[in-house]
Amino acid sequence: MSWRNAAASSVTPEVAEMRVSRRGARTLTIAVYAALTAALLPVLNVVEPSGWLFGALALAAVILMAGYFARRARLPAIAVSLIEIVLWALFMTGAFFGSTALFWVVPTPATIDALPTVLAAAQDEIIQGAAPLEPSLAVSVLIVGAMGLLAIIIDHVVITARMPLLASVGLIAVSLIPAIVVSDEADVMSFIYLAAAILFLLRAETRSREKPAEQQAERTAGVPATAMGIAAIAVVVAVAASPLLPEPTVRVGSQFGAGPGIDASLSLGDDLRQPDPIEVIRYQSNASSPPYLRATTLSQFDGAVWEPDPLRTVPLESSSGLVELSVDEDVLITPAETSVSVVNLASYWLPIPWAATAVSGLEGSWSAVPANRTVVSQSATTQGQQYEVSSLAARPTREQIRSMDAAPSPRIDDATVALPDDLPPIIGELAAEVTEGTTNDYDALIALQRWFRGGEFRYSLEAPVEDGFDGSGADAVAEFLEVREGYCVHFAAAFTMMARTLDMPTRIVVGYLPGNVTGEVEDGEPVYSVMSDTLHSWPEVYFEGVGWVGFEPTAGLGTPTAFAPESFTPGAADNSLTAQPEERPTATSTPGADLQDLNVPLDGASGAIRDAETNFYPVLGAVVFILAALTAPAIIRAARQRSLIRSANDGDALAAWAIVQNAAIDLGISVPGAETPRAFANRLVSDHGASSDAMQTLVYAIEHASYSGTIGRNYGLTDAAAAAAVEASASLFAHVAASRRVLAVVVPRSLLVRPGSVYAGATGLRQE
Repeated sequence: MSWRNAAASSVTPEVAEMRVSRRGARTLTIAVYAALTAALLPVLNVVEPSGWLFGALALAAVILMAGYFARRARLPAIAVSLIEIVLWALFMTGAFFGSTALFWVVPTPATIDALPTVLAAAQDEIIQGAAPLEPSLAVSVLIVGAMGLLAIIIDHVVITARMPLLASVGLIAVSLIPAIVVSDEADVMSFIYLAAAILFLLRAETRSREKPAEQQAERTAGVPATAMGIAAIAVVVAVAASPLLPEPTVRVGSQFGAGPGIDASLSLGDDLRQPDPIEVIRYQSNASSPPYLRATTLSQFDGAVWEPDPLRTVPLESSSGLVELSVDEDVLITPAETSVSVVNLASYWLPIPWAATAVSGLEGSWSAVPANRTVVSQSATTQGQQYEVSSLAARPTREQIRSMDAAPSPRIDDATVALPDDLPPIIGELAAEVTEGTTNDYDALIALQRWFRGGEFRYSLEAPVEDGFDGSGADAVAEFLEVREGYCVHFAAAFTMMARTLDMPTRIVVGYLPGNVTGEVEDGEPVYSVMSDTLHSWPEVYFEGVGWVGFEPTAGLGTPTAFAPESFTPGAADNSLTAQPEERPTATSTPGADLQDLNVPLDGASGAIRDAETNFYPVLGAVVFILAALTAPAIIRAARQRSLIRSANDGDALAAWAIVQNAAIDLGISVPGAETPRAFANRLVSDHGASSDAMQTLVYAIEHASYSGTIGRNYGLTDAAAAAAVEASASLFAHVAASRRVLAVVVPRSLLVRPGSVYAGATGLRQE
């Protein structure tokens, strides 16, 4: 027995039974891909289809094809998984993090550092948004990456571990996630497709098994029917149960580590009750009155939870996508400039005045949300930011706004007027009672505002907790209207619901009160300080002809909204919120104040490929790297071959014998450890076309070296053994098809498989 045979073991019958045929493996791979595609379809109900769909399907296809060809080459299971993981990393890096990578596809420490931030942004965006989400960079990274990892796992579970039922349960669970996220009717067609794909997968896996003996057939006789029955039951249960799953209620935060954040779930009580408020923002402005700083808005209400408006963003440097609501031509519009310095606030919402038209000085990647003119980041934070905001404020006279209707409009979302069917009657009854006798929408809203601030209500951070209604749902608001003690969340939610019962479009804004004057003056403007306990919420009402108008119903806080009569001097402080309309330039606007999108470039640290431009360098880098990766095994094989030939020329008979063994492994020829060199040589000559003379020379050399005790050096047979090894290898390659020769060179199994190991068995591939 040769030196290779001492530690070798033969292929077990169990391994032989689990080998798949070429056709069976191909069909099984297709079945796995179909099942993955079916599991992905429900995501279309949550995220609008875009490039992420192609990316997810392409990545899954690349991973599964790599696994298929790696198994054809008889690579060990661990090697197959490693290849798939490497391809996943290269694909994700090239597609989303190219600017942080080496050659645009090789991950670096900067790539790894950027990933957690992007994933955190995706999580926040999913929680904050409403379906269907705009497919942002962060969400695309999450979906495509998760699809690739799922493909690796399912490929291993089904093809390597042979547990298709476990994979089927996992796929069903994954497909149910969108049904849990979106409270809607079950997507029956998607589940039917998933059921068909799972049944196809189970059938393909069963048929892909070799059945060399009657015992194997008997053992698996009942498997197909049982497996398909279990899968069918699981799918039926999933279809029946998905509509009954509860819609999640999540408290939404935006913390990025150090510093307080902004909670957009209207669960502000805990934040406001912090015993030691800290300074979060400083700003200066030339506005006629200090502005409220808006972060985000909430319009969708299901009776229990207010949800932030969907984060449909556009790049800040883009000029398309912002919602433009016209302002009547005779309405005065005044510009303002505000300089903001964030002292201690970690949030991905940027506090800005209404209605911002441009922002400069930001660091990181920021985008505009057209629906509410806010600014949001998918990867950056407000901490330490210093920025300038240009804004325009519409200033209608009291006569003008009294002539305008606060009514639904095709320009705004229907969610701004929606109310649950089981709204407590007290809300509508009080709204009608308080506004009785008013003749226009503006006066009705002023009556509501005056009623809340008129002395019957008391601002309190403690009473809501004691009375058990520290929330903003309909029941909590009904109790607030009875107890008449609460804080800004209760006032804003109650005002919004009562206005909606009067058919007025409303939404809630989360942000900060204007703050206090510090006594400092910069560039002739007073400096204001905003503390963490001034986190605030207030309502906005939409007026046709002027846009969104902010009101302040919270007793004891802020300054109530009031527009001046026409006789009042233009430009005086007539609206403390300065947060009214969607704007458009008029003759009263200052030169250069034309509306434009917020102008911060989108060039975040994630290195995403931008839709706004075409960059061929990442593609070129990816092509170069893939070519290098494909040729690397062949180069390594050739280098090792030359090293073995040099050793053989120096008298190492074992190196000459290894040349032939490696060639056989690369070609898929079995190299078992229990076979003697002479038997192995005879089989190569008779079955695989090896040169008889060359193999005879090699057998003599290896036997002489083994039995003479001169293993490793056998001078005298040097030239003959080396030449015979090269000739025998060439004859083996000449005896197989050209495609098999190419595969043996491009994907040489001998780099990972040792002669005599369990993986050195025949691949079952045709050798002719």
